[in-house]
Amino acid sequence: MKFILSIDQGTTGTTACLIDAETFLFVGKVNKEYPQIYPKPSWVEHNLNDIWASVESSVQEVLKKNNVRGNQIIAIGITNQRETTCAFSRSGTPLANAIVWQDRRTTDFCQNLNTQKNLPEKIKLLTGLPIDPYFSASKMNWLLNNNSAVKEAALVDDLLLGTIDTFLLYKLTGNINHKTDASNASRTMLMNLKTTSWDQELLDLFNIKKEYLPIIEDSFHTFGVTKGLSFLPDNIAITGILGDQQSALFGQAGFFEGEMKCTYGTGAFVLLNTGDKLVYSKFGLLTTVEYRYKGKPCYALEGSSYIAGAAVQWLRDNLQIISKSSEIEKLALEVKNLDELKHILFFPFFSGIGSPYWNADAKASLVGLTRDSNRSHIAYATLEGIALSINDLLTAMKNDTGLAIKTLKVDGGAVENNLLMQLQASISETKIIKPKVIETTAFGAALAAAIGAGLVEMDQLKNIWQMDQEFTAKDSLAAYTKNKKELWSKTLNTIYQNI
Repeated sequence: MKFILSIDQGTTGTTACLIDAETFLFVGKVNKEYPQIYPKPSWVEHNLNDIWASVESSVQEVLKKNNVRGNQIIAIGITNQRETTCAFSRSGTPLANAIVWQDRRTTDFCQNLNTQKNLPEKIKLLTGLPIDPYFSASKMNWLLNNNSAVKEAALVDDLLLGTIDTFLLYKLTGNINHKTDASNASRTMLMNLKTTSWDQELLDLFNIKKEYLPIIEDSFHTFGVTKGLSFLPDNIAITGILGDQQSALFGQAGFFEGEMKCTYGTGAFVLLNTGDKLVYSKFGLLTTVEYRYKGKPCYALEGSSYIAGAAVQWLRDNLQIISKSSEIEKLALEVKNLDELKHILFFPFFSGIGSPYWNADAKASLVGLTRDSNRSHIAYATLEGIALSINDLLTAMKNDTGLAIKTLKVDGGAVENNLLMQLQASISETKIIKPKVIETTAFGAALAAAIGAGLVEMDQLKNIWQMDQEFTAKDSLAAYTKNKKELWSKTLNTIYQNI
C-alpha cells in the first residue's frame, strides 16, 4: 500500500495523518500538543523547536501505530496556522519564538498606519486585507525592530522569514527549500492579490527586504523532497501546501466557485470560494487566495472570528469549571429553562474582534449575570457566544454576496458538540451539514498533495466528500434566538463601539 502523509500544524498542536493514496480513505492520525507562551497581556508565542518536535513525534507515532514504513509514503501535504510568523537562520535554527496570529503587540503600529490618508484603502485594494495585527507584515516588522538575534542575522544575510509552512518545508528539505504557497502568502499583507507576487511598495512600507521572504509558488506541485530527517527517508516529495482554512474548504470539496464552509477550531473561519473573481468586501470580510494552480489563483471571501474553541479552553484552563473540553456540552445541557439565559451574553473577544468589526482593542466580556447564575449558564452562554460570533460572519457574507445562505458545511473539533451545531442552525436559520471526515483541514492537505503529485485531477475528487449528519433550526427556539440576536447586537454596539 502507498500513503499520503498530511501534516496539519495547528495553533495548539500538530496532527499527522495517513491517507490511502488510492482510495483517499483515512488510515490513522496522531495529535501532539505543545505549550502556548504568553509573555505579556495580548502577546502569544510558540517555540519553533516545540513545533518541530511535535511534527517529528506525531509522524513517528502515526507510522508506528499503523505499521506503515516511511518508504510507503509517496507524497506529503502541509497545512498550517497561517499568519503566525517565524524567523530562522539559514541553518534552520529559530532566531525567535514565532509570533502567533492571535498576538496583538503591533496594535499601536497598525493603528498609526490606519490614520495615514488613503493607506487603509490602498492596502485593502492590494491585499484584500484591513490593516490589523492579525497579519504577518507587522509581526515581521516588529521582529526586525525589536529582536536582537533577528537584527544581527539580517546584517549578515542569515535571516529567513515566513509563515509556519515555510519553516516546516525548510526543515523537511534539509534546510534547502525556502518557499511558500500563494494561500499562505496572501495572509501576510505583503502579497499583491492580482499578481500573487510580493509587492515592493508593501515591502518598503513595512521595511522588509524581499530576500528575507520565501518564493511564492503554486499550492499543488513539488516544493522539494525530504532530506536528512531522522523520522522519514530521503526523497519523499512535498507536493501540496495550503493555509489551514483554505485547506479545510478544499477538504470539504470546495474546489470551485460557490462552495462554502465554516471551521470551528481555536478560532472560527467562514470561507466562500469565488473562483477567479476578486470580490472586495463592503461588510468587513477579507479577500484571500483559496489556492493557486498552474499559475492561476482561485480566490475566496473569508470571515475570521479569532476565538471559538479557545473560549472552551478558557473555561477548562482558567476557570476550571470543566476538566476537558468535551464536558462543556453536558454541563450546558443542565440548563432546563432558557428564560434563565435570556439576559446572559458571552463575548469571546480575548484577542480583539476580527470580522466584521475589526476592533483590535476589544476584550472578552460576560454580561447579564444574576446571583442565581451558575457554571451551566456560563457554559451555555459560551457556546451561544461562539455561534453568535459566527452568525455575524454569515450575515456579512449574505450582505456582500446577496446569497441566501441556506446550508453551511462545518468541520473542526468543535463540530462534535451537537448542542453547538444545533445552536448554530437555530441562530443562523441555516441547515448545518457535518461531513463524515471532520478532519477536513488535514484531509484538504492530503488532496492537495495528491493533485501536486499527479495522482488525481481536481474534478475527480468531487465525489469523495460524504455527509454524516445535519442540523436544522428548531421552531421552538425561534422566539428565543430572535431576542438573543437582538440583545447581542445592541449590547455589542454599546460595549465595543467606542473602545
